[in-house]
Amino acid sequence: MELPVRTYRVTRADLVRYAGASGDFNPIHWNDRVATSVGLPGVIAHGMFTMALVGRALTEWAGTADAVVEYGVRFARPVVVPNDDEGTEIEVSAKVREVTEDGLTRLDVTAVCQGEKVLSQARATVRTRG
Repeated sequence: MELPVRTYRVTRADLVRYAGASGDFNPIHWNDRVATSVGLPGVIAHGMFTMALVGRALTEWAGTADAVVEYGVRFARPVVVPNDDEGTEIEVSAKVREVTEDGLTRLDVTAVCQGEKVLSQARATVRTRG
């Protein structure tokens, strides 16, 4: 079984808001010159911001934040955010791997940006509503 795809737009303004909330003002998240000087293709989203968007999808699917029992990822590629009003999109999908007898659903999660997986080994366990 596959869960409905969730799509999230990410703009530079989102990165500024996240930097303020997290305290992570690393210039690779807002300055193209610095980002490219360290070998990145451009400004990238904070990894934890990307992870949080996937977490948002999990809570939407589960119906409530406290239903997410476990969640973990590895970062595979950066999410490059262009300097325009459009930004980029992250598409989050998930497949049910297992439903346990004690009411837990284990998910394999995928996050894609510009046709590339940005997370690997993304898995979550949610408590089934009932």
